[in-house]
Amino acid sequence: MKHGKNYNASLESYDKSKAMDVNEAVAQVKKNAKAKFDETIEAHIRTGCDGRHAEQQIRGAVVLPHGTGKKVRVLVFAKGPKADEATAAGADFVGADDLIPKIQNEGWLDFDVVVATPDMMGVVGRLGRVLGPKGLMPNPKAGTVTMDVTKAVNDIKAGKIEYRLDKSNIIHVPIGKASFTEEQLADNFQTLMDAINKAKPASLKGQYLRSITLAPTMGPGVKVSTAKIQ
Repeated sequence: MKHGKNYNASLESYDKSKAMDVNEAVAQVKKNAKAKFDETIEAHIRTGCDGRHAEQQIRGAVVLPHGTGKKVRVLVFAKGPKADEATAAGADFVGADDLIPKIQNEGWLDFDVVVATPDMMGVVGRLGRVLGPKGLMPNPKAGTVTMDVTKAVNDIKAGKIEYRLDKSNIIHVPIGKASFTEEQLADNFQTLMDAINKAKPASLKGQYLRSITLAPTMGPGVKVSTAKIQ
């Protein structure tokens, strides 16, 4: 894959094989974000888990103290007073059965997170083939299947992110934007890692955190030392 001048210049400015401490890595990854838009900074965490085993699956959610820098569009499946509650909390879209054909037949997906009250999961389940592959299905572990729709919407709008293992046993999550201060990015990263460390499966043998990389949308990644994080 060919990279542009900015990418290559960034690569030459630091030792990409060196694992840095968090503050050094954050400072470097901000320098690597040279695009003309505000790049997202992502953490890529390679674990020693084997996601094929249910007891080693990692999935949860955490509210980043400084948010993600992204405006998140929330869709809530709820009826009656809970629908009113969701609207009052600032949900972008609220509905019930009426939304099924819009999503299924018209391909409407103008939302980033889906929340549902437990009584609506029978309805939402009909959208599994559409929402599932896009990682949009509500899930109790992520706090998106709940009767407390006010808290769910508020948390998501405040910067709640979901983390989960992919097929390669890696967790990919945003920790902010390149325009964030180093302190904000470091705080968000530390909050994320505290949550992931707490989620360590009891059955896991061997090393939990294999490697951590921070990378901007368009620039090269920076390795973070796992020594002080485990």
